[in-house]
Amino acid sequence: ELPESWADMQEPLLEGMCFTLKYLGMTLVEKPKGEDMAAAAIRRIVATAQVGARKFQKVILTVSPRGISLQDADTKEMVENISIYRISYCTTDKLQNKVFAYVAQSQESGALECHAFLSPKKKIAQAVTLTVAQAFQMALDLWEATHAGR
Repeated sequence: ELPESWADMQEPLLEGMCFTLKYLGMTLVEKPKGEDMAAAAIRRIVATAQVGARKFQKVILTVSPRGISLQDADTKEMVENISIYRISYCTTDKLQNKVFAYVAQSQESGALECHAFLSPKKKIAQAVTLTVAQAFQMALDLWEATHAGR
């Protein structure tokens, strides 16, 4: 459910909303969307992350109508830039409710990848998911506006 102030939030979203999260990892998935697929993928990523017992990369995840960009929080180095058109799904896991994940098609291989991130609070994971949903809507609105005259 979108907050009442959603319309007012378009300005910062155009520039990009930033969230500091920990990158848990990635796994390949068969389907572009679906709650069950995402939940299973997140379980695999979390299980692998727990076995590794390494320090997770802290990233700044920026959401805009152009897509999602990932930047290393310490070095400020760009990790990845994912076009909104390559993202097929995003969710906050029901069980691991501090985990935000998205599914995107790899630019290199074309494979579907599920990437998962740990947020400090459940509310932040939900906010990232909501922000990506808003970005999708804005990208669609912008696309429709540019193609309306044709």
